Amino acid sequence: MPDTDVAQSFPDLLRAQIRHGFTAAQQYLAAAVYFDSNRLPQLAGHAYARSREQYTNALRMVQYLLDRDLEVRIVGLEEIHSTFDSPRAAMALLLDSEQSRNTQISDLARAARTSGDYLGERFVQWFLEEQVKNVAGMTTLLAVLDRADGQLFDVEEFVARELRPGPRADMAAPKMAGAAKN
Repeated sequence: MPDTDVAQSFPDLLRAQIRHGFTAAQQYLAAAVYFDSNRLPQLAGHAYARSREQYTNALRMVQYLLDRDLEVRIVGLEEIHSTFDSPRAAMALLLDSEQSRNTQISDLARAARTSGDYLGERFVQWFLEEQVKNVAGMTTLLAVLDRADGQLFDVEEFVARELRPGPRADMAAPKMAGAAKN
């Protein structure tokens, strides 16, 4: 039988992760606006798309709690940085944020496993895979920015060529709160 204190930690961590997810969506939005204001439309588009992904991922977590008939709390956001010294500084902040979320999602998986919450553990697996892709993508983008040595046109070309959003219907993705019910 799972330890009650540990069993409580997974839903609590998931509630905290919802807040982190909405904060991440706002942080990506702030970076997108910064890129847009600096006439970097490809970086802006990439950040706007990542903002939407973070928002929908938070709603997936909301739906999971609703489906499990667990309490859902939507609370305020953490601090959002909206001014940056450079495009590289904005990208470095976003990478740092992704790395933090990597740790948070790993903690969620650990809490689910430790408490014997196999449904929670299965649910978190998709997010773990997403985080690997997210961190790798942001690491690559930061490396490209560094190699471009201030030539932002080259970075814009890379984003346009390599990071184009395509149609992505991920059938394995958990359902999202507010989406059409099946």
